[in-house]
Amino acid sequence: MSKIQSYKMLIDGEWVDASDRKMFDSVNPSTGDVWSQIPEATEKDVDRAVMAAHRAFKKGPWASMLSTQRGALLRRLAELLAERSEELGRTESIDTGKMLKETRWQAKYISEFFQFYAGCADKITGDVLPIDKPDMFVFTNREPLGVVAAVVPWNSQLFLIAVKIGPALAAGNTIVLKASEHASAAMLEFGVLIEKAGFPQGVVNIVTGHGDPCGKALTSHPKVARISFTGGPRAAKHVLHNSAENFAEVSLELGGKSPFIVFEDADIESAVNGCIAGIFGATGQSCVAGSRLYLHDDIADEFLDRMTRLAKEICIGDPLLEETQMGPLCTLGQMASVENEVARAVQEGGTILCGGKRPEGMRGNYYEPTIIECPRQDMHIVDTEMFGPVLSVLRFKTEDEVIELANDTVHGLAAGIFTRDSARSLRIAKAVDAGIVWVNTYRVVSPIAEFGGVKGSGYGRESGFQAMYDYTRPKTIWMNTSSEPMTNPFMMR
Repeated sequence: MSKIQSYKMLIDGEWVDASDRKMFDSVNPSTGDVWSQIPEATEKDVDRAVMAAHRAFKKGPWASMLSTQRGALLRRLAELLAERSEELGRTESIDTGKMLKETRWQAKYISEFFQFYAGCADKITGDVLPIDKPDMFVFTNREPLGVVAAVVPWNSQLFLIAVKIGPALAAGNTIVLKASEHASAAMLEFGVLIEKAGFPQGVVNIVTGHGDPCGKALTSHPKVARISFTGGPRAAKHVLHNSAENFAEVSLELGGKSPFIVFEDADIESAVNGCIAGIFGATGQSCVAGSRLYLHDDIADEFLDRMTRLAKEICIGDPLLEETQMGPLCTLGQMASVENEVARAVQEGGTILCGGKRPEGMRGNYYEPTIIECPRQDMHIVDTEMFGPVLSVLRFKTEDEVIELANDTVHGLAAGIFTRDSARSLRIAKAVDAGIVWVNTYRVVSPIAEFGGVKGSGYGRESGFQAMYDYTRPKTIWMNTSSEPMTNPFMMR
C-alpha cells in the first residue's frame, strides 16, 4: 500500500491540524483502501476560522482593497487553476472515484468562472432614485455582506467552489469553506492555490469535518452573514434550523430527480446520447442527473433498444485510466442505497432492462449502468434521488400527460426536452417545474448562466452576474441638497 497522505486545514493563512489532533480516514472508492487522513474540525477550530474571516472583512488589506484589485487576485487564481488542472483532477479522482478526464477538464474549465467574476468585480453598481421629495438626492450603494459560509458536497466540489466563492469574493466578502467529509482533499489542494494567488490571510479559510460539530458550528456562528449550501434535504433542514441562531441569509441547492422527456419527433440518436450522458456521466452522481426518462409510446421500443445496447458497452473501471467511461460510486453507503432501491423497484413491478448489480470480479464501489422500466409513476424509485447510475423509464402518449408526470415530484432542479418542434419545446419548458431546462442537449453549464432549483430542490441561484448582487445588500443614502435649514418638526405647515 502506498503511503497515506496527511492533510491540514487552512485557517487564518496557516495550515493547521484540528485543535484536538483528531483525524478521519478518506477511502479511495476504486480500491476500498484508505489513501489520506483529514483533520476533524472542532467548534473551536470553526470559531477560529470564522473570526479570522471576520477580521479580514473588517480590517487589513482586504477591507480596503479596491474592486479592481480583488478582480486581479481572482484572475491570478483562475490562471493557477488552469495550470494545475491535471494535479487537482487526479486528487479529486482518487478521492471521489470520478473519472480523471472529467475532473481535470472541470478543474480547467472552472478557471473561466473565476475569470468571469474577476471581470465582474468592478461592475457592481447602485442606483440614483427619482425620489418624490424636493431637495433630496437619494442613491443606493451595494455593500458586501461579511463572512460567507460555503458548504460544498463531494461530487462537484471544484465547480461549486467557483460558483459560490467567485461572486462572494468579487463582491468583497470573506469565506469559510466546509469540505465534504466524504472527499475533502481536492478542496484542501485548492487552498494551496488561494495562497499562491496572493489572497490576504483570513480571506478564504477551509475547514474539514462532519456535520456535527463542524457544519453545525459554522452555519450557526453569530458572525456568519450568509450561508450557501449544496447537499441533501435532510442536512438542509439542519442548516435552516442553525441559521435561526444568526439570521444569516441562506441559499440551498438540494439535488433533484430530473425528468428527461423524449417526444416522437426527436432525433433519436441525439436523445439517446443525451440520456446516456445525463444519467451515466459521473456515474449518476450529479444533482442534475436525468434520472427519470419519459418516452413517447411511438418511439419507446426503438429508443430503449438503442440505449440498452450502449449502456451494456460502457467501460467500467479505474477512473484514472483514459479508456474508462464510468467509475465507482463514492461511498459504500451509496452502494447500499442503490442496491436497496433497485431491489424495491423490482418488488414493485419494475423490469430491469440492463445492469442491476455489481460487476463481477471488481474490487471497489462499482455498480453497473442500470435501466429499469417502471409500470407506474407512484413507484418509490421514480421520485427518489439515487445518486447512482440508475435510470427509471416510463412511457407517455400526450403532451399534457407528460407535463403532469414530470411535475409529479417533490423535486424541481433540472429537466431535459428532446423534440424538433420548437413551439412545443417552449411550451414544455414553461410548464415544467424546474430551475434549469435543456432543450435537445443536457448537462451544459456556463459562468454566464444562472442555475438553481424550485420546490424540494431548494431556492436561490448560483452562477451568472446576478449572483454578485446576492452577495451584497443595498444601503440607501439620503442627501439634503437645500441650503435652507430643516424646519422645526413641531411646527408643521
